Amino acid sequence: MNKAKQLINGYAVLEAGGKFEPFSYEAGELGPNEVEIDVLHCGICHSDLSMVKNDWGMSQYPLVAGHEVVGKISAIGSKVHNLKTGTAVGLGWHAGYCGHCHPCKTGDQNLCAEAKSTIVAHHGGFADKVRADAASVVVIPDGIDLESAGPLFCGGITVFNPLVQFDVKSTDKVAVIGIGGLGHIALQFLNAWGCEVTAFTSSESKRSEVLNMGAHRTLNSRDQGEIESAAGSFDFIISTVNVKLDWTLYLNTLKPKGRLHFVGAPMEPLDVGVFSLISGQKTLSGSPVGSPTTIELMLEFARLHKIKPQIEVYPMSRINEAFDHLKSGNAKYRIVLSND
Repeated sequence: MNKAKQLINGYAVLEAGGKFEPFSYEAGELGPNEVEIDVLHCGICHSDLSMVKNDWGMSQYPLVAGHEVVGKISAIGSKVHNLKTGTAVGLGWHAGYCGHCHPCKTGDQNLCAEAKSTIVAHHGGFADKVRADAASVVVIPDGIDLESAGPLFCGGITVFNPLVQFDVKSTDKVAVIGIGGLGHIALQFLNAWGCEVTAFTSSESKRSEVLNMGAHRTLNSRDQGEIESAAGSFDFIISTVNVKLDWTLYLNTLKPKGRLHFVGAPMEPLDVGVFSLISGQKTLSGSPVGSPTTIELMLEFARLHKIKPQIEVYPMSRINEAFDHLKSGNAKYRIVLSND
């Protein structure tokens, strides 16, 4: 007898810039190193919108987006021995790694050149189930709120990873550019890390919220005079925005040996005054999401310090309404879809 075909039901965009439509696909046999996850919640990241529109030129349609997955393992492959069914787990940008390159062997799987993306040539978490290699799946510790945990697996780890990679110290003065989905989590992490935290924001209406999230002060990113008044102030600046700014102006707010670090991705080339870099021995850098080990560390840090994203929740069936809200720019501060 033929085995019944297993269908995964979700929502897909059929063409660039299109709307999400109900979509089902055959899952096939579960690979020996894979796990299947029953999706409970899935955050919406701005990267999902970029993939919907094919902004990066690598989208494939039908596209089932969603890479901030929280769920419970429903099936495990024959070679998976470190996970069991019923365990609450998260899945972020990566759904697998090669396992044999130098970054993989040294704990930097997030830098693997052959890493498999959860939503590039792979169906993601805007569905009732999702599959991924066990190596990319991270167990969620008790004490983490599952409904709001999804954004930690992309937005959260994106701003936490540089704290570990560049040895940010509790005595450092750190600024965050852009207080949105990533920035509002960065403020919480940095405050708990012990840093003196400044928020660069273009919205004066956010001031009280930003201070409640962990910033000690704010500076208006549209006021050149305010930015200039902070010259030589910061050890580290994290930029979460995807728009072009006067980067030389921000470089001048760094102390000698300071670092301007990008986790947001402006599409335009950076236009900076190199003299400012040379004279102050300053650094420009960027980083992606973190390794599974760093994600585990982030989750434990979030648990200890009671850090969680501020979310708005929509039923998965209202996915198009949720994306319209994201595009409006009025989301506070991360949208999560819950399976209904």
